[in-house]
Parts: sequence; C-alpha cells; structure tokens
Amino acid sequence: MKFFVDTADVAEIRSLAETGLVDGVTTNPSLIAKSGRKIAEVIAEICSITPGPVSAEVTATEFEPMLAEGRYLRGIAANVAVKVPLTEAGLRTCRALSDEGTQVNVTLCFSAAQALLAAKAGATFISPFVGRLDDIATDGMRLIADIVQIYRNYPNLKTEVLVASIRHPIHLVESAKLGAHVATLPPAVIRQLLKHPLTDSGLAAFLADWRKTGQSIL
Repeated sequence: MKFFVDTADVAEIRSLAETGLVDGVTTNPSLIAKSGRKIAEVIAEICSITPGPVSAEVTATEFEPMLAEGRYLRGIAANVAVKVPLTEAGLRTCRALSDEGTQVNVTLCFSAAQALLAAKAGATFISPFVGRLDDIATDGMRLIADIVQIYRNYPNLKTEVLVASIRHPIHLVESAKLGAHVATLPPAVIRQLLKHPLTDSGLAAFLADWRKTGQSIL
C-alpha cells in the first residue's frame, strides 16, 4: 500500500520523506490556504521533495476554466496529479487531461457509482472520503470495500483507490485489509501508526537493563 501525506506543510513533508514513508502528497485549497503561500510555489517545492504524485486541486467549477487550471497546474512539475471534483465538469476535465497523459485524482467521492464513473473517465486515482461518511453515521469502510470489489471485477479499469479523510489508524488498517491501493494521511495520523504502549514499555525495560551493565556500544 502506498502512503501519501495529506498536507501543504513543506516542513512536515520533508521530515516524513526522510523516513522513507512518503510515496506522494495530496493537497487541497483548504490546505494551501493554511500555508499562506501561493499555490504554484508550494506545489513546486513539494514536487522537489518527493518524486511521487503530488495532487494539486483546481478551484474552477465549469469545464473550460477547470481544464485551463488543470493544464496550468500540471505545468508546474512532471509529478503533479491534477485534482478535480466528482462533478460532470470534473469528469469531463478528467477525460481531457487523462487523454493528454496527465495524472488525475478525482476527489470528493461518496458512492461506488461515482467511483465507477471516475474510472470510466480515466482517473488515475479515486478519492473516497471515509471520515466524512463516518461523520454522518454512514460506514465509510463499506464504500472502500464496494469500490475495490467493483474495480477488481473489471481489470481494464486501472484507477487506484486512494482512501482519503482518514481520521485514525483503524481507517488505514481496514483500508489495507480491503486492498485499497493508496491511503492519504495527515502527518499526525502517520505518526500515530508508530505508537504502541508495549513498544514504549519494552524499550524502556531494555534501556534500563542496558544501563545496569555500564557498557557503551561506541
């Protein structure tokens, strides 16, 4: 499973990239706004840190301006994946950009039917939002299971399932068990994956025993 980090914080991306855990990055207008910087500058810097796909999202809602924005964003770096919403205009843009060889991430997916449409439009990635479904008392992981099953039924569909709106490690683990291709996680959730109380207590015990020996490895 590939791990993307969901942030526009360049320092966080650089720190996580040094661990070897980052296969790509996803951003959105809200994350770019929090950075306080111009989108082209942020995306260019992120693309220089990771060779993996970096999702940069359009803000237009109509087809022609959306396509123009997508072409501009992909010109920032070779590893930009243009992010479009799951609307009719978004799917038209997806098809046009995909036909031109551009990676496209179709976002704000909340149903398996939408995911099927995105795949038929040539999406590189489909981004179902599990956390937001959980927020309205709907089973977000059920959606992941349905999309994975549908895509497996049709091997000609090459779209990868990119699980988004992940709120905690359980979302990640369940997505991996279901066979999702990618998970995009906030930096805090990636760091949560490292934590377990038995790891902490076990390390403390080992170190305590080692101090008793009076030795030093170096």
